[in-house]
Amino acid sequence: MFHRTGKEPTPEDFGALLQPSEALEPVLAKPVRAALLEWLMEIWAAEDLQAVGVQPRKKALFAGKPGTGKTTLAHHLAARLGLPMLAVRPDRMMTTYVSESAANVGRLFDAVAAHDGGPLLIFIDEFDSLASERVQSAHAPTNAYDHNHMVNTLLRRFDEYDGYIIAATNDPAVIDKALWRRFEIQIEIDLPGQFERERILERYLSPYRLNPVALTALADSMDTASPSLMRQWCENVKRQLVVGPKAGWDMGKRSVIARILASVSPHPDLGKPRLWSLGADDAAIASLPWPLTTEIASAAPADATRPETEQNGGNVVAMGPRQ
Repeated sequence: MFHRTGKEPTPEDFGALLQPSEALEPVLAKPVRAALLEWLMEIWAAEDLQAVGVQPRKKALFAGKPGTGKTTLAHHLAARLGLPMLAVRPDRMMTTYVSESAANVGRLFDAVAAHDGGPLLIFIDEFDSLASERVQSAHAPTNAYDHNHMVNTLLRRFDEYDGYIIAATNDPAVIDKALWRRFEIQIEIDLPGQFERERILERYLSPYRLNPVALTALADSMDTASPSLMRQWCENVKRQLVVGPKAGWDMGKRSVIARILASVSPHPDLGKPRLWSLGADDAAIASLPWPLTTEIASAAPADATRPETEQNGGNVVAMGPRQ
């Protein structure tokens, strides 16, 4: 790839360079929030840790199903550290030429080291596509050699690199064991629960607002939905509300919901949320005020029998302002 162009690669040759100002604030369950805040506290206490002979951890592996927000979370962490994030694309690393994929690993780390804009946080999505277990193969020895060479190069470069690295995977079990041990932090990011879904829907439907009953019902109908799927659904609702009247579309609630569900589908690995099975016949749609407005419509009070902590958001905790 690069050896034929004659130019020295830059970080942007390997993926998008995302700035701190572009990061979104994630909505997190308490266990994930606690692990991340613990890591940030280590980083902010680097001098105190060094005085007792230890260093803050700098390499983390995020594991979770597709669309659970691993990239968003990594970008937010980079922003909290005041660092741009290089979102590496594995397809920019892998080639069909023998030893070139391993060479691209080296070029990536050299480009980051030479970056004249200061240090970067390296984020590698779909890490398992680069770093699966090393293999032996009598049937395809060249492919086996090439893959093993790339993993060995990753191991060496990880050991040499003193900056921050976050990798993300849908399948941590396939990652090479030696590379897996290089990650000082491993965090499992699960699909959102009921109260996380409520907060996510509130965020992405804004400026439109739902009363508590409608919000609870809608979040319940999206059980097993990923944050990315809910975001797509909410953004398509807003597109329908803005564009539909101009285009002369049928703006009845059932028609709008049917158009959205026809164009937004859940990932096959995650199963189908109830809303996608029942469509406009789902009870959540019956309780959805229509058309949506920027004011909360009146409704029956939320279930007063729920514990107060649940009514206030349960285990959902945002990470708070950046420091």
